[in-house]
Amino acid sequence: MSLLGDRRLLVKIAQMYYEEGATQSEIAQAIGVSRPLISKYLAKARELGVVEIIIHDHDTHPFTGLESKVEKRYGLREVVCVESNENDASKARMGQAASHYLLRMIRDGQTIGMSSGTTLHEVAMALSSSQHFPNVQFIPLVGGMGHERVDIHANQIVAKLADVLKAKCKLLHAPVLVDSKEAKEIIVNQSSIREVFEIGAKADIAMVGIGGTPEHSTMVKSYLQQTKGVIEYENIVGDICYNFIGEDGCTIDNDWNARVISMDLDHVKQIPLVIGVASGKEKVKAIKAALRAKLIHVLITDDLTARMLLDH
Repeated sequence: MSLLGDRRLLVKIAQMYYEEGATQSEIAQAIGVSRPLISKYLAKARELGVVEIIIHDHDTHPFTGLESKVEKRYGLREVVCVESNENDASKARMGQAASHYLLRMIRDGQTIGMSSGTTLHEVAMALSSSQHFPNVQFIPLVGGMGHERVDIHANQIVAKLADVLKAKCKLLHAPVLVDSKEAKEIIVNQSSIREVFEIGAKADIAMVGIGGTPEHSTMVKSYLQQTKGVIEYENIVGDICYNFIGEDGCTIDNDWNARVISMDLDHVKQIPLVIGVASGKEKVKAIKAALRAKLIHVLITDDLTARMLLDH
């Protein structure tokens, strides 16, 4: 029998390493072999079932298995679940989880695009770091001006994030919605507006909310009240960056989308890392649509929404 097949030796090495806390070098010296060979012994011990490693994460993070299932179902890089709650507490927890994820991924020198909304406002409020990123630049991906819910506008969110991280930001001096398609053409072609969208299209990371149908959108309802407008609700399942989408995740051809001041979804799709942050029964169809269209790479949600995403 080869040395690697000697189970007694494998058990001895495994006990020394895992139970007694000896280093591989110490074990090698005691056994009388090279340190690289100890590494092979330990790998063989796991392969033969002499050692079984169990990660006890249920109490600290009970949703690992659920996250993995959603990742595999939709081909996502990562899913982060927080505990669901009937009140706004889960939205605050999602904001905290999203801020932690952003800090894990951010590198100095990057450009980070942000959409708007109540959930991303929670991200900005939760972000805290002693590390500074003076060469990071935050960019709004959607318009947002006026007196209605200023705290959830993209400009306010990027300014807050930049302040916490001692980073840079640019502001988008345009409303969410304008009066006509012609007015939109004029506004988006203004040099200062065009510059922001051009920088945003080359962002390294984007973090976006995913809205449900129009009647559930805080900002949409606000703008409809101001403009006394109506929306053709047919075929709309939700929105990303205030672009209304259908079940296939493609932009709907309607009057709202023709007038909204926002990053085009084709440009959002080109950003290397797009993080979607959303939860709620009313948003499941929209999240599924975004996932089908590969609009996001990472999803931060709650466990109840994650389970609904797995339902056929």
